[in-house]
Amino acid sequence: MARNVKPRLRHWVQYVAGRGILSVLQVLPLGVARAVGRWLGRLGYSPFGVRRNVVERQIAAAFPDADDRRVKTLVREAYAHFGEVLIETALLPGMGRRGILDLFGEAEGFEAIEAARDAGKGIILITGHFGNWELAGAYVAARGVPIEVIVRRMNNPLFDAYVTRTREGAGMIVVHDHDAVRRTPRAFRAGHAVAFVADQGVLGLASTFVPFFGRPAKTPRGPAVFAMRSRLPTFFVAAVREPGGKYRCVVTPVEIPDTGEREADVDAMVARYTAILEGWVRRYPGQYFWHHRRWKRQPPDTPAELRDPVLAGAGGGGR
Repeated sequence: MARNVKPRLRHWVQYVAGRGILSVLQVLPLGVARAVGRWLGRLGYSPFGVRRNVVERQIAAAFPDADDRRVKTLVREAYAHFGEVLIETALLPGMGRRGILDLFGEAEGFEAIEAARDAGKGIILITGHFGNWELAGAYVAARGVPIEVIVRRMNNPLFDAYVTRTREGAGMIVVHDHDAVRRTPRAFRAGHAVAFVADQGVLGLASTFVPFFGRPAKTPRGPAVFAMRSRLPTFFVAAVREPGGKYRCVVTPVEIPDTGEREADVDAMVARYTAILEGWVRRYPGQYFWHHRRWKRQPPDTPAELRDPVLAGAGGGGR
């Protein structure tokens, strides 16, 4: 989205309504606010049916052995989880560093990020729309790692500005994607971590096609390109919600290929961090953001049985 877009009336209506809800939630205990978020998320599923066809078809395609009852259960959980994520993210500025750390229990592999920080040469962090990806970045910042996050602008400029303030209030430095090529090398020179959410292939974003649940999915290749150029420590970071409500931060190293075939190595690396994400989604399918059409864009020669499941019922494929 272009910079400095003037808000329209509908933007103001959405923003005022949203901030009104948040002003109420901010005075509630976190557990109650989370429960309200889950309830609001479920309303998106029923009665409103927001992107219900997308979520149902994608989950059914990813888990073909699941019966209808299991699919419906996962769909409802995905809506409830996303509602909770939105509320947690919106409440971040009032939590402070201690409050963010208190949302987490275990941290696995984080010492590797701290060692890379102490080396002072920069770090590449990759995640997907899984667990609470916003909290993952806030947690890294709260642990004392300078972090710059690459983000896309939202359609509503008022909410975009609010979310930017929220991220900055949690200790992150926000870099919009159109500035990433210029800003990322500077961040590395400063010894900062740069975080990418790398599971939504969109027009105008350098991407490649790699398997996700066996279907070719257009996936951003930016993190892999920067990793190949810089040879900096690269990690996949997941903030996984545990049954008790705490999050677990899990850090997984991502190997940087070096066969001498640069383009092939980039594609191989994209496939590697996508496979790590898929592993998490298989374990916790209700914690993934299925509302985005993950297989909307595919190669033109994609076999019929592997095409976008959202369009499969209409006999079409993703483009």
